Amino acid sequence: MFGKGSLVPAVMVTALFFLWGIPNNLNDILIRQFMKSFAITRLQAGLVQSAFYMGYVLLALPSALYMRKAGYKAGFILGLLLFGLGSVLFWPAALVGRYSFFLLALFVMASGLAFLETASNTFIALAGPAENSERRLNFSQAFNPLGSIVGALIGTMAILSGVELSAAKIAALKQEHTYQAYLRFETLRVVQPYVWMGMVAFVFAFLIWRTTFPLLKDDVVDVVPVQSNSGSASRLVRQPRLLFSIVAQFFYVGAQVGTWSYFIQYVQEYTGQPEKVAAYFLTGTLVMFGIGRFASAYLMKFYTPARLMGAYAVINVVLVAIAVLHPGWVGVWMIFLTSFFMSLMYPTIFALGLQGLGSDSKLGGSLLVMAIAGGAVLTPLMGVLADRSSSIALAYTIPLAGYILIAGYSYFGQSGHERVGPSREPSHDAINSLLAP
Repeated sequence: MFGKGSLVPAVMVTALFFLWGIPNNLNDILIRQFMKSFAITRLQAGLVQSAFYMGYVLLALPSALYMRKAGYKAGFILGLLLFGLGSVLFWPAALVGRYSFFLLALFVMASGLAFLETASNTFIALAGPAENSERRLNFSQAFNPLGSIVGALIGTMAILSGVELSAAKIAALKQEHTYQAYLRFETLRVVQPYVWMGMVAFVFAFLIWRTTFPLLKDDVVDVVPVQSNSGSASRLVRQPRLLFSIVAQFFYVGAQVGTWSYFIQYVQEYTGQPEKVAAYFLTGTLVMFGIGRFASAYLMKFYTPARLMGAYAVINVVLVAIAVLHPGWVGVWMIFLTSFFMSLMYPTIFALGLQGLGSDSKLGGSLLVMAIAGGAVLTPLMGVLADRSSSIALAYTIPLAGYILIAGYSYFGQSGHERVGPSREPSHDAINSLLAP
């Protein structure tokens, strides 16, 4: 599936998908942990995702402009250095004991990940034949949920203490003047995993520096002034295929992040399980996500990517609707299964959005990465809805709406570019004609 000279760099980049999967799902653990260690509301804890994904929004386009001047390799290195710096900042943030400092550290981390996401997704999509771009990106992205699983396990075992205080116990600790000591103990638990993660990021930066990267078809000689790039971006978003892909990506990421961010609380509220058991359920649904990625990469040999994604989106609409209407163990298992069917959505939307962009692929990729803002917007909205309605189940209507929109994008946003029905052995020419702009 990979072009000449691209295999070794592609292996390195695929390893990066695994690496940044770890902090992505540590955020879900952090939301629960910070609600305890800083005694904050769901809405305030949801700002973890807002700070994280705003880093993507603000740095995605600058990362593309930087890579147009300096290349993919430089983008990977700078992204890893920022990622490592943000991770290490968790140490002073914990010593200071300020929630805002943690949000700043998350923003710096995500700024680095904006470089990595823009570079990695675009590089893999272009590192081989165009007719295999969706399969290739789904395969590499399949290693991302493996990192997510590792992140959830690290968070469950190293961050969550398992100590859950009742209102009476909190009052007793306050009377004994030991409550602040408890909060500090809980806050310091986040430091070690993040410092180690920062060290790993710095090692990866060195390895990338020592790896030779090929020139891809969007690597152009620097003859376009930087000032004109903003105009190029505004021109690109007027292309219907890319615009629809950006909107779909916004709602997909919001649905994914929101689903996982409040899953622990959903399990606890409707089944009464302790936080560690609920966190293991989160790990389990991430396993389903990983299985879905590998399975989808295989199924794309037989089914057109957009139609397969549309079928998955419809299934998730049904699953989430059941979870909203029947909270409890039934709802838990419905949400648990959604991860399998959401698994192919991000890379498939990304690859479809890049079709036909050529030398504008980096800019187009950065706009698709900016759509990750959905995680920053829809997750706090779920928190607001949950707090005001006193129902986490009702908050899941927001991911439900996201899947409805993705189903529409899959079946109608690709109209005229996809075949109806599966094909056992699709030819390269057929797929090229189907996905042509």
